[in-house]
Amino acid sequence: MYAYNQTFLGVIFLVAGLNGYFVIFGLEPFVATSPEAMALFEFDYLIIAEKTLEIMCGVLLLFNRFIPLALAILSPIVVNIFLLHLFLDHSLLLLAVMLIITYGYLLFYYRNNFKGILEKKPKKFQ
Repeated sequence: MYAYNQTFLGVIFLVAGLNGYFVIFGLEPFVATSPEAMALFEFDYLIIAEKTLEIMCGVLLLFNRFIPLALAILSPIVVNIFLLHLFLDHSLLLLAVMLIITYGYLLFYYRNNFKGILEKKPKKFQ
């Protein structure tokens, strides 16, 4: 089951990242974009940074490499997508909810990889 969720999340972020580069280069995007989301990116470097991270994490998820790292990098992006569609643009709210559920499932599946960052008193390196 986790492989389907991981593949779904990987495809979503890879396609969204590539679609963002179409917008950056002034081409017609192949998937409809949210005007509200694009308005938030006043400066090109922000959209370039985010879309590059989305592509990199999508590839990592699809090739099953460094999954905890990809999930950690995608955390603020997933939350931002969800909040944007919850409060500003309801057109893709269903997709945002599916992203949150899929992301939450993968976080739960890989939870042992994140236990170290939640330690109250971390062990010292020797």
